[in-house]
Amino acid sequence: MTTNDAVPRAATHPSTDAPRTEPALLDALRADLTGAGYTVPAVEDLLGPLASAALHREEPLPALRATARVMAGRDARLAALVRLFVLGAEVPREAVEQAFARSGVDGAVRLGLVEAAGSQGNDVVRAVVDLRPYEAADAAGTVDWWLASDLGELATGRALRTDHVLGVGGASTTLAQVTVRDRRDRVLDLGTGCGIQALHASRHSRAVTGTDISARALAFARFNAALAGVGPDRLELRAGSMLEPVAGERFDLVVSNPPFVITPRAAGVPEYDYRDGGRAGDAIVRELVTGVGAVLEPGGVAQLLGNWEVRSGEAWHERVGEWLDAAGLDGWVIQRELQDPAEYAETWIRDGGSTPDRDRAAWAAQYAAWLDDFASRDVAGIGFGIITLRRPLAGPPTLRRLEEQTGALHQPLGAHLAANLAAHDWLESTDDAALAAAHLTVAGDVTEERYFTPGSADPSVVLVRQGGGLGRAVQAGTALAGFVGACDGELAVGQLVGGIAALLGVAADDVAADVLPSLRGLVRDGLLLVTP
Repeated sequence: MTTNDAVPRAATHPSTDAPRTEPALLDALRADLTGAGYTVPAVEDLLGPLASAALHREEPLPALRATARVMAGRDARLAALVRLFVLGAEVPREAVEQAFARSGVDGAVRLGLVEAAGSQGNDVVRAVVDLRPYEAADAAGTVDWWLASDLGELATGRALRTDHVLGVGGASTTLAQVTVRDRRDRVLDLGTGCGIQALHASRHSRAVTGTDISARALAFARFNAALAGVGPDRLELRAGSMLEPVAGERFDLVVSNPPFVITPRAAGVPEYDYRDGGRAGDAIVRELVTGVGAVLEPGGVAQLLGNWEVRSGEAWHERVGEWLDAAGLDGWVIQRELQDPAEYAETWIRDGGSTPDRDRAAWAAQYAAWLDDFASRDVAGIGFGIITLRRPLAGPPTLRRLEEQTGALHQPLGAHLAANLAAHDWLESTDDAALAAAHLTVAGDVTEERYFTPGSADPSVVLVRQGGGLGRAVQAGTALAGFVGACDGELAVGQLVGGIAALLGVAADDVAADVLPSLRGLVRDGLLLVTP
């Protein structure tokens, strides 16, 4: 990331207030966390639904009460870890020693995880990082790790520091689940943060390179990789801005949850390393979209999240479409959300730890700066979404798709997106004659819905609905509905067209003209599958 269009921001110097890696201590720590049962299901079970739900709303009191009740019981070690690392509470040293039976409090101090503290004469320990279990499913399977990041506002009671290293949030989880997970040789995680995308990539690639401008973020990523058993031979971490650390290199997959938040460059508005790219407007995302092709191998894919500005009088896809044109890559953009400037400002001011209750004047000043910044560019809305780019194997790009999907996604989506890319390629090389010779089957998650008006014997609307993926629903006419219903792989497309034409008493060419374009869409979106 850079502070303006001309001058790159230098990478920060190594910091002592980040976790440290000592192999023997990490082995002991891993054994302690395993022995305490420090897993996502165990924590949720310990807290119960009420406290878990409150914690998701940033309300810690029910969780503090729930963990206090078991500090002397069978789950005492687990409760001590939750109180330390999730809730930011001070915990008696004796309880922490029991939780760290192998590494000990002194070992946890050496690793930079906790510090000894005195509170009203008591010998207590407090966490200096957030360390919590992570469980997720991606297209390569299910993972169970522990991830360290900076303590959040809930634990510290203070606004975030500007070099805050973020843990796993909704955006990073989304990116992990939409990333294609077929086997890759080299993967780049641009803006690695705590390293979550790099860890996922290490499961389906030979080598991963993670970059970040923040030395503190790289220290956290290095610790998390070591704790997960991913060594430097598999994951190389480099400091630097945007694509600079990998200039001249090529990768088969690039993933990035970049610092895409659109922040005003104004006095009194803090910039956070994890979210602010140091550019005006949405320039950081535009730069990545238009520049990432330089580090992609032919056939290589880049997937990133981003914000984009929607100017007054323009549709959202016009601006992003210009970026795709400039990139010279295959492009598929899915807009997931559109916020107005006021809503967007409120979201990100609160994200930094500022609230109107805490300091009304500071809140108002930041709010005004955000609104003034958007007004200066005539911004009517801010879009958020998923961008998938691909460098063609040869020739010009053939995929340019911009769509809005605001409903629930059926995650993990990576395998679905990969299948859609493969289907697009097949369709590009398949003319209507070849399509007529193909055999198709209905995907297993597809259902048909029929809607009747009262007293009618025939349906007025027939929908072919996808249960997984993007959950698409396609309205089908009589011929298309009949065709889809007959797609069991036995007969070729041309044979089915001829049979439907005979049933309807119309010319086969007319049925083909009606059905084949829709069939292409159904194949492209994964509702119909090509049988080998």
